[in-house]
Amino acid sequence: MPKVSVVVPVYNVKNYLEKCAASVLGQTHPDLELLLIDDGSTDGSAALCDQIAASDPRVRVVHQENQGLGGARNTGVNAAQGQWILFPDSDDWLEPQTLETALSAGEKTGADLVAFPFRSVDEAGRELAVFREDLPENVPLDPKTRRDLLLLAPSACNKLYKTQLFHCTGLRYPPRVWYEDLRTTLKLIPSCRRLAYTGFVGYNYLQRPGSIMNNANLSRNREIIDALGDVLGWYKSQGLFEAYRQELEYLALFHGYLTASVRVLRADPSHPLLKELRAYIDREFPRRRHNPYLPRLGKKRRLLLSLLDRSMYRTVGTLFKLKG
Repeated sequence: MPKVSVVVPVYNVKNYLEKCAASVLGQTHPDLELLLIDDGSTDGSAALCDQIAASDPRVRVVHQENQGLGGARNTGVNAAQGQWILFPDSDDWLEPQTLETALSAGEKTGADLVAFPFRSVDEAGRELAVFREDLPENVPLDPKTRRDLLLLAPSACNKLYKTQLFHCTGLRYPPRVWYEDLRTTLKLIPSCRRLAYTGFVGYNYLQRPGSIMNNANLSRNREIIDALGDVLGWYKSQGLFEAYRQELEYLALFHGYLTASVRVLRADPSHPLLKELRAYIDREFPRRRHNPYLPRLGKKRRLLLSLLDRSMYRTVGTLFKLKG
């Protein structure tokens, strides 16, 4: 039985898949299996998965009809044989010591989930930014007392999970939706007994024009409202909403209002979704301006928030044009 199952959803990424797979198979902690979940690819990625599997006995391939990123991850969870599980995206890659470092932190602290920093890179591999958390490293963290753990970047990719966490909770990623990470990570964190954080920058996130977060389909940004509704409903059903109200309010403000609004207005300052996002945040969190986590936004984002609250959409768009 492998120690770690690395689940990679694959959909039409023929030009990137080999680099991702090589970064997994080249880990300094070799006790792993690589599960390539071919999610109905049509560009030759399916055949490439089989070629990679033929070159290393640690690789298994599952071919399935398209279920989206969340559905592919769920297939991997159900097929995983490892005690731990990692979810890299197929166009990204790991540093060689990623598994060794994260696994060491998890075993040392008895954590159910280990988070680590990631860097964004361009097509040439140039570093664009590094995203870290302000957390103590390699110590056990309790989400019941450290409720700010809910504010971790919700990405599924820069975290190592106990596989049993998914089986015990029954939590899975929703298929064929945007924000599947947000919908799931925010439920996994309070379900953990302990979490850990390691400062090793172990994940390289490729920013490319065809990726989901760069998709120009503006109307799909409305799905953040559905995602937040899903999350808030889960917290209420679990009796956790009041305990985490401030954290959930900040997350809704950041992801559901600020980030989504800026993404839309940079393309279309008159898009009707802008007013819908504002109405949602006003309805669900009318006292958001008193949230204690607002200083985390920094001066620039607080300025953007102020402009959004005054419906000065074109001013925000102009600021981004000047920046460009």
